[in-house]
Amino acid sequence: QVQLVESGGGLVQAGGSLRLSCAATGGTFSSYVMAWFRQAPGKEREFLARISRFGASTRFADSVKGRSTISRDNARNTVYLQMNSLKPGDTAVYYCAASKSTSALSLISEYDYWGQGTQVTVSS
Repeated sequence: QVQLVESGGGLVQAGGSLRLSCAATGGTFSSYVMAWFRQAPGKEREFLARISRFGASTRFADSVKGRSTISRDNARNTVYLQMNSLKPGDTAVYYCAASKSTSALSLISEYDYWGQGTQVTVSS
């Protein structure tokens, strides 16, 4: 059983940057594909980024491609999401997720473990 705890959210002005972290405990971190999702009020949870077990492969949603980076430190059991050029439309609760399947990509159903989320609010 893996426990995930996100941090790094907060209030930021449009055009600013944030680095979200997700710390994992209770499992072998390097055995999981990791991803970030977000959910804005009244909207469905959406995929943002995904990173393979050892970081060799990443995938991004169009909504954040070019202004976000996903990375992981398996020695620290932590995955990161760096987001730049933030917009008010990025306001949401951001979640990290872990999948036991190496083929997991962008579907919510592919992920087995979820954190509680961290709020990101972007002001105009």
